[in-house]
Amino acid sequence: MSDQVRVSLKEVEGYRFENMFAGGGAPLVTDEPPPLGEGAGPSPSQLLTAAVANCLCASLRFALQKFHQDASPLTAEATATIERNAHQRLRVGRIEVVLQLGRPASEIAHLDRILASFEDYCTVSQSVAQGLPVLTSVVDIHGVRCK
Repeated sequence: MSDQVRVSLKEVEGYRFENMFAGGGAPLVTDEPPPLGEGAGPSPSQLLTAAVANCLCASLRFALQKFHQDASPLTAEATATIERNAHQRLRVGRIEVVLQLGRPASEIAHLDRILASFEDYCTVSQSVAQGLPVLTSVVDIHGVRCK
């Protein structure tokens, strides 16, 4: 089985692009930060970071639901480190994601099993991790590290 994700881009002005998603949804304006663009929308690096974090949240949500557990609201903080490669070109060197459960870990049954498997089902982070490190941790509502 093979699925496709289609996005069409149209240049608006300078480094600003309108992104239209096949299947619907509101267009998304992207832009580079100054001095190249005007920062009128998220940059490609921000979109990549958001996609990784969003997919991890969705995978964790799915794993929790499989075990009939609710840890709402899930939140995440994601950081991409931009570095220069050997040719002095800017690259995303790694992405770190901290997912936070909306409840204490002690209230979530089967949490060890959930945390042991959820990342394997994240299409985006597992794809990105083939090219750069994606470091994921999970904390509960009190900041206690679970993974």
